[in-house]
Amino acid sequence: MGIDSEAKSERKTLCCMYAVGGIMNQKILAYSENVYLNWVTTAVPNHDIHNKFVDFAPSLLKDASSRSIFKRMANRSQINHRYSFLELNVNSENDFYNLNMFPDTKTRMHFYENNAITLACQAIDQLDMLYYQKKISHLIITTCTGFYAPGLDVQIVKHYGLKPTIERSIIGFMGCNAAIPALKLARYIVSSCKDACVLIVNVELCTIHLQDTGTLEDILSFLIFADGCAASIVSADFHGIKLQSFHSTIIPDSLNQIAWNIGNKGFDMFLSGKVPHTIATVLPNYIDDITGGKTAKHFSYWAIHPGGRSILDAVEKGACRLEKEFLKHSREVLRKFGNMSSATVMFVLKEIMQHEYKSGLGCAMSFGPGLTIESMLFEV
Repeated sequence: MGIDSEAKSERKTLCCMYAVGGIMNQKILAYSENVYLNWVTTAVPNHDIHNKFVDFAPSLLKDASSRSIFKRMANRSQINHRYSFLELNVNSENDFYNLNMFPDTKTRMHFYENNAITLACQAIDQLDMLYYQKKISHLIITTCTGFYAPGLDVQIVKHYGLKPTIERSIIGFMGCNAAIPALKLARYIVSSCKDACVLIVNVELCTIHLQDTGTLEDILSFLIFADGCAASIVSADFHGIKLQSFHSTIIPDSLNQIAWNIGNKGFDMFLSGKVPHTIATVLPNYIDDITGGKTAKHFSYWAIHPGGRSILDAVEKGACRLEKEFLKHSREVLRKFGNMSSATVMFVLKEIMQHEYKSGLGCAMSFGPGLTIESMLFEV
């Protein structure tokens, strides 16, 4: 099904949803075929901990071979900076992490509750909230690194004096994938009512979940993760990038490749080394569905979630056979910020919106637990 036919089918579905007792609800008159990501703002904490972690992590590994492999992989990571609320002064007994005792889940969740709102506000403050305060009708939060209630959504409503009738949604525990489903939900909302204005906040404190496991695979997983937040506005206002269509796929026989579970000592991340190979070999089977049958030459922009250097390589060289130029924004975000889970692809979209002025079709894509692929077509 092409983009135009999909939009018509979606509109027909919306008409059916709003038909009550044979009388069409007046909301359908406000339907909008054009939905735009108007703005994206981003924020990271103050502490650049990448080099500190590279120096510290070998102390968690039990053998010389693992330490040597870690050092080699750190040098190849193509990451220069990662930011955290933690200073990572591991020699201090008062630090969040020390070699004698890592924090339990309760301690980590308290830290998240105390700091997530700070990071969210740093991103939201960059939007024109004097203009948007009364316009925002919906709020969507994505996060997989912390939970509490009343939560971040309620705190944001209170802090910015948003309408108490605002409709709130939380997309939780979808990992690096969550931003694209959030954009999809926002598009559905604005499509059903053109006066809707959706604030999306993607906030992740990944660095509070480092584990004292002693396994190379686990330590390598945390070599790439960082804290970050993106805030964005989606509406029918005619500026920004146009959101066109979405696609979601669960890759068969891959459930054990990315896992994110709640344990007694924080959230346990498992990221298999097989993930890049799976993406490179399996993604081509789904690329026609993702692109609506278009080939790579039809696309001017690719916003690929920089889950790591090897994942970007798998998309660029193995799955989509793209010219190196097309992933420059994804690689730049990885270099400057690392992987901030759900916020990261929004950093890439911001780069495109700020630095690209030629009109053209784009494809955004992220990978998460499942192993799942979430994608979006957009137009600059």
